[in-house]
Order: sequence, then structure tokens, then C-alpha cells
Amino acid sequence: MPARRVVAFAPGRVNIIGEHTDYNEGLALPFAIEQGVTVAAVVAPGEDAAAESIEALALDLDERDSFLLPAVSPIHPADGWRAFVRGAVAELAAAGTALPGARLEITGDVPQGGGLSSSAALTVALCLALLELGAGAGEPPALRVDGIALARLCSRVENEWTGAHTGLLDQIASLCGAPHAALLIDFRSLEVQRVPLEPEGWRFAVADSGERHSHASSGYNERRAECASACRLLGVDSLREVGAGQLAGLPAPLQRRARHVVEENERVLAAARAIRERDMPGLAALVNASHASLRDLYEISTPAVERTVEGLRAAGAVGARLIGGGFGGAVLGLFAPGTPLPAGAIEVAPGAGAHVCAR
Repeated sequence: MPARRVVAFAPGRVNIIGEHTDYNEGLALPFAIEQGVTVAAVVAPGEDAAAESIEALALDLDERDSFLLPAVSPIHPADGWRAFVRGAVAELAAAGTALPGARLEITGDVPQGGGLSSSAALTVALCLALLELGAGAGEPPALRVDGIALARLCSRVENEWTGAHTGLLDQIASLCGAPHAALLIDFRSLEVQRVPLEPEGWRFAVADSGERHSHASSGYNERRAECASACRLLGVDSLREVGAGQLAGLPAPLQRRARHVVEENERVLAAARAIRERDMPGLAALVNASHASLRDLYEISTPAVERTVEGLRAAGAVGARLIGGGFGGAVLGLFAPGTPLPAGAIEVAPGAGAHVCAR
């Protein structure tokens, strides 16, 4: 019997607007990008010890990991990229997927810790490859056809195995992305609408602040906890249920955090309208307002991020803001037609969502 080989790709994402709204049942407007993570999974024939284990190789790092399948032995936690591999295998097995032993080769071109969702791309690519290997062996059908169900599982990998209490934005964007479209995501209903994005010469670009972040070790989890505290004081299940006029009684800094979320949801809807009406200057103004809110109300910017934002604006960006969880990472710039991109900036455009690209 020949070896079975599956290759899956999952893109990173750029979020035009709607930051820290996903775990508050709010709105966001991301798009998948062309850069991402590729996982090649190989099942070798035979009944040797390899049939009961996972061997994972991070080729870009020249690092490896190996562990037994959950059916043989419990999977123990690990750090770094290994946590994602072990978590993906454990969560898929817990969901009923019958996994064979396999060798996983991981490569990618989306910067790690740069706010472009490298962690979600890794998790989604791993899960797609492993699901394809387990096809026909008893895995829940929903995980192969329902992007939201798979996004939830991928989010559990990050929440439970890496300590990052992320929402669903990154996973949904990676799984549901499409060329020439942004995604208007409602995190209360989990409805996803494609918003045609053909900017007619306007360009999006990202620049690295040079400062890496980690959701698990940065203030990301603290901000999420602050939003939960605001909800308890307001007597609501999520900040989606409140308006700006209801926030006056909250103590600092909870009032600032909640105000950002409430106003950011309004900016997302306005941004979707601007894109549909091809009002790119209007979109740029909303991008700038989002950054000011993230800096002043949510307080997740850093001096390195601020220098990068100002550098993009000085180079001609009409709008610029931090993207991702904050505390470092990348900055998004929106450039008018004919404006050259500054050195080091990388143009990004909507690309295809995650998919199996070879069997």
C-alpha cells in the first residue's frame, strides 16, 4: 500500500476594522490574505510504532516534536508551536475523529506574532490536514463541511492548549476567506457576509513594528477579563447588548474598554457601507478612528507601534492602525492610487480561504 499524503493551506488574515470585538459578540471586517501556513501530512504504510504516533516538523525553525496518539496515551501540554500541534490532535480526537499516525511537515510565510494571525493559520491548516487523513474513519461530518464548527474547534486549541483566550475572528477569516471580498462577521449570530472589495487602485499594506506579541503573555487576556467584568457590572451577557449611553456608571478602566467595543461595532458597519459605496477616503477615516480608540481607550498600543503608524502616514497612508491583539505586531495602512509603498511594507489583498490543495 503506498503512502497517503495530504497538503492543506490556511491563510493569515488582515482585519480592516473591528478589533477586540469578537469575544464581545460584536462585529468585524477582516479578509484572508495570500500568506499563510502549509501542512503536509503523510501516513506511511505498515504497522510499526509510527502508526501510533505523530511526528511533527517545523521546517522553517528546524525543530521537531513527537508524541503518541490519544488512543494510545494522553497528550501532555507543550510550549510554542508544539502546543498547537498537540492541541489540534487532542481536540480532533475528542470530537470523534479517528486519526492515523502521521508525519506532519509545517511551513509558512506569515510572520509569527505580527498580528496577521499566524497562530490561527497554523491551527486551521493542521486541522484540515488531519481531518482529511481521517476522512471516512468516523470523524463528525460537520467538521469537514461546517466552517463555523471547525472554527470553534480551532479556537479551543488556542484557548485550552496555548492559554490564549481568543475569539473566533481569526479562525473564521482563515476558513471563510474569498478573493476580492472582505468578510462582515457577526459574532453573536455567527453570520458571515461577503463584502465585495475591489478598491480600484487603492492598496492595503502591512508594516512590521518590530515588536512581537503573544496572546498568552500579553495584555490580551487581561483586556478580555476587563470586558467580562464590565458585563457583570452592567448585568448583560455581552457588550453587544449595550449602547454608549449605558456606560457612564462603569469605573475606570472598564468604561474605556467598553466604550471602545461599542463604538468599534459602529465603525465596522460604517466601514462595510464605505466599501460597498467605494468611499475609500471614508474608510481611511474610520481606520484612523479605530487606531485612536485602540490606543486611547483600549490601551494596547506601544511606542514601537505608534512609530510605525506615524511612519506609514508620513509615507502617504491615508489611514493606518494597529491590527491584531495589540502590544506589538503589524500595522495596516491604506494607500491611495499612485502612492508608492514605503520600504518594508508588504501589500496584502483578499485571498482564498483555507483548503486542501493536494491529496
